[in-house]
Amino acid sequence: MNTYRVGLIGHKFMGRTHTHAYSDLPLFADLNNVRVEKYIICANEPDIETVAGEWGWQSWTMDWKDVVNDPKVDIVDIAAPSILHAKIAIAAAKNGKHVICEKPMALTLEDARAMLDAVQEAGVKNMIGFNYRSVPAVAFAKKMIADGLIGNVLHFRGIYQQDWLTDPNYPVVWRLQRSAAGYGAHGDMGSHVLDVLRFWLGEVDEVLCDQRTFVSKRPVALASFGVSGAQAGTELVEVDVDDASSMLLRLRDHNCLAYVEATRNGTGHKNQNRIEVNGSKGAIIFDMENMNHLQYYNVDDPESLRGFRTIQVSEPYHPYMAKWWGAGHIIGYGDTFIHQARNFIHALEEDMPASPSFEDGFRSQILLEACQRSYEEHRWVKVEEIKV
Repeated sequence: MNTYRVGLIGHKFMGRTHTHAYSDLPLFADLNNVRVEKYIICANEPDIETVAGEWGWQSWTMDWKDVVNDPKVDIVDIAAPSILHAKIAIAAAKNGKHVICEKPMALTLEDARAMLDAVQEAGVKNMIGFNYRSVPAVAFAKKMIADGLIGNVLHFRGIYQQDWLTDPNYPVVWRLQRSAAGYGAHGDMGSHVLDVLRFWLGEVDEVLCDQRTFVSKRPVALASFGVSGAQAGTELVEVDVDDASSMLLRLRDHNCLAYVEATRNGTGHKNQNRIEVNGSKGAIIFDMENMNHLQYYNVDDPESLRGFRTIQVSEPYHPYMAKWWGAGHIIGYGDTFIHQARNFIHALEEDMPASPSFEDGFRSQILLEACQRSYEEHRWVKVEEIKV
């Protein structure tokens, strides 16, 4: 039996989802006699000892260097803020550790390039945390498109919206600071939609981007908790990332119109990631707020029966679902991370590249940079212009 010991860096929202993945991985993934151990968890806050005990980690530390230097660690999983991604990933790769890293990959394109170079030079397996690829409905939609069920692709529309910044008194947490996050809604949420676009339809040739920061000054944050919970102080500080971003894209392999929008001011939406693809023979709609279903339209249906049908993507023959509950029993957001971990372990066992890889993360980072340049220079930007 092969054993892989995981060192997890981060213990908040993403740390919890990744812990869930490793805890339940044996229950819902075919590991082929492989053991995955929650070996060590790291955070720079004093509650990490309590968290480690409650979450079932064997040990804990407050210094990420302890994780990447520990000879017993096989996999370094980076679920910490973006500002730490590059230094941890590069150090882990140099020490021969396999690396999983949350998105966006890095604060800058230069850091992303350095991360990619590090894992390639070390020959270690690597994965970027675009978990939406592991949603069964998203994976099944990719197959439907590849099988020609919607014909020639004409339109791609993706919108990711949350509403936690509609309150002008919401404080400036790390996600609202370029020095800590690198991007705003553009990179945090928009990167997910851009990755699904690449996953389904391939590479982008050029982009045109617009952005808005609706509230330029907000109260300083005294404390933060969860994804969007925070306590505000009285001092006002500058917001230097976007609240919302919209992008037009031209694709390499499809003569279609593509549009991507990301906003933290989508009033009434807590986590909507809605993607629609229209083709010459049909259409597909995915909405993360109803993640176990796809809406599918087929122009070949009899005229009297035409309309969007609902496909419940929860049967054993759908991607990832064979090891889950009985037919028709749905899964949730956190379970996509089980699929992600399963894919990584399979890549290790079969000695094949993991997907999505750091290469995918780097290509996504190039798109984010192209969009940023487009906004700043008020023009279409070809992706090939972005060099590092």
